[in-house]
Amino acid sequence: MALKKTLTIAGSDTSAGAGMQADLKTFQELNTYGIVALTSIVTMDEKTWSHDVTPIPFDVFEKQLETAISIGPDAVKTGMLGTQEIIKRAGEAFVESGADYFVVDPVMVCKGENEVLNPGNTDAMVEYLLPKATVVTPNLFEAGQLANLGTLKSIDDMKKAAEIIHQQGAAHVIIKGGKALDQDKSYDLYFDDKQFYQLTTDMFQQSYNHGAGCTFAAATTAYLANGKSPKDAVIAAKAFVASAIKNGWKMNDFVGPVDHGAFNRVEHIDVEVTEV
Repeated sequence: MALKKTLTIAGSDTSAGAGMQADLKTFQELNTYGIVALTSIVTMDEKTWSHDVTPIPFDVFEKQLETAISIGPDAVKTGMLGTQEIIKRAGEAFVESGADYFVVDPVMVCKGENEVLNPGNTDAMVEYLLPKATVVTPNLFEAGQLANLGTLKSIDDMKKAAEIIHQQGAAHVIIKGGKALDQDKSYDLYFDDKQFYQLTTDMFQQSYNHGAGCTFAAATTAYLANGKSPKDAVIAAKAFVASAIKNGWKMNDFVGPVDHGAFNRVEHIDVEVTEV
């Protein structure tokens, strides 16, 4: 039986914990065939681990899309896109691909940085990506930016943001609350236009979680490609990334990645799902 094909339009993380490297590892773990169209290369200073983002020339990006689209992906996800031009083209590429599912991970900052890479990108995501999105997977900061609500501090804030993002066009919204709301539990909020669901796991170690956001979006993409509904896909992705975070490991003095193989190799984590 042929594998489903999952395309990531994303940046390369040279440390390989996040970006397209995390996507491909996750796709492989979840039995899909990963394809890449690279938007940028992120490198880190060996002494400070500060990030440097080098864009891929647009004509090279376009050639990658031509190749990827010709392969016929079943699902497409986005990661770091970098410019408004690339954001617009990524949305067009999904339509041209004929893929059934589009997962938008609205990456706005690099790990360890706290400023939006390009503030105009937020408006471009709202215009070109959200109306096409099967699922959009922002964290608290990204959801606050997309919804123009600023910092989200509670489940009620997340619900307001999810409604706004849904009104902007996203069919399904999952806002990752993670460690920001509670030190004992990890809360995410899913909205399907009719009902809010809180997805909860225990809180695991917080030191080695590099790549968690990319991994969650990639897992959602793979589960959709393999036939799960959006709700079941995000619940399964929450379990997958919880295992990855719990088993994260120290790479160096600056960062530790999640373990992308922990769900299959080590343990499954239970996710509590409640209507809110």
